[in-house]
Amino acid sequence: MKHPVYIFIFLGLCLSCNKDRVYSPTPFIISTPSHFPNMIIPADNPMTEEGIELGRFLFYEKRLSGDNTMNCASCHLSENAFAESSQYSTGIDGISGTRNAMPLFNLGWEEFFFWDGRKSTLESQILEPVPNPIEMHQEWQQAVEKLNADIFYRNAFFRAFGEEGIDATKVSKAIAQFLRTIVSSSSKYDVMYKYEYGIQLSADENTMLQNIEVEEWAGYDLFKSLNGADCFHCHNGPLMRVKKFSNNGLDDSFSDLGRSLVTNNPEDDGKFKVPSLRNIELTAPYMHDGRFSTLDEVIEHYSSGIHVSPTIDPLIEYANQGGVQLDAQEKVLLKKFLLTLTDTVFINNPNFKDPFN
Repeated sequence: MKHPVYIFIFLGLCLSCNKDRVYSPTPFIISTPSHFPNMIIPADNPMTEEGIELGRFLFYEKRLSGDNTMNCASCHLSENAFAESSQYSTGIDGISGTRNAMPLFNLGWEEFFFWDGRKSTLESQILEPVPNPIEMHQEWQQAVEKLNADIFYRNAFFRAFGEEGIDATKVSKAIAQFLRTIVSSSSKYDVMYKYEYGIQLSADENTMLQNIEVEEWAGYDLFKSLNGADCFHCHNGPLMRVKKFSNNGLDDSFSDLGRSLVTNNPEDDGKFKVPSLRNIELTAPYMHDGRFSTLDEVIEHYSSGIHVSPTIDPLIEYANQGGVQLDAQEKVLLKKFLLTLTDTVFINNPNFKDPFN
């Protein structure tokens, strides 16, 4: 007669434990490349193994879109350095955007997001595409309901955050954790940069150094020369960009005002975020509106296609003559160098691939 009492007590304890279950996610320390600055991780979104893995599933999760056909990777393709291969992305309702989708790598070192810099954190940027009517077009409430109906996600969110419940904030935090792991740092340029600044090379990097061509070094010199291609003002360092907004002479009047749509300051008309040149071979088409389909067109723009306007970047020193006026051989050398920025290691990293395939 005593056994049933013990069973009821045991079941009660189990139910109580399940209700108040506690779980501590596994901390993840990101390995910063030796020539990169330290990555600043938000205090309210520490990196964890469980959070990163959940973020990878959510990045490829089509149920975040209204008709279950579109995910983040639809516009950010791994083979294109997580950029869009079309000029503009098309949402689930067949509506095209007006700006080219930016690549997603080395985002842990960014301080503003979107071409116009309207978001200051990666987490806040991630919240935008889902409800956007020309992108995934689904209210967050409906997206969360879909995830919450799946026991896999209920358990995955618990493991990632150590508590019950799914919401838009946790979705954005998990995706942000995953995106911060997408680091590009293994190109020929990385070896050239480390060699130039006396940073120790690995055995594989020393081998790569021996295979860097004379023309690639010449192109690098041209890239940095004030009297050459003069690219170094806006694109330098291991991240290959400076943190600024620039009018790079695409137009003399603007159909898209860029940064000034955020600041309401006419001095920002026609200015857009300076992107990294890393993996530029893979991220065509180019510029905020994807107007250039080839790298040769980009080089020609800076050589002879600059348009002067009141907000033109003063660091484009040869704007009044249309550009730096490179000759044919200089264009070949500059392109040779730009191709050294391609990193095939990170685009083939299995940790960044679709977990559903």
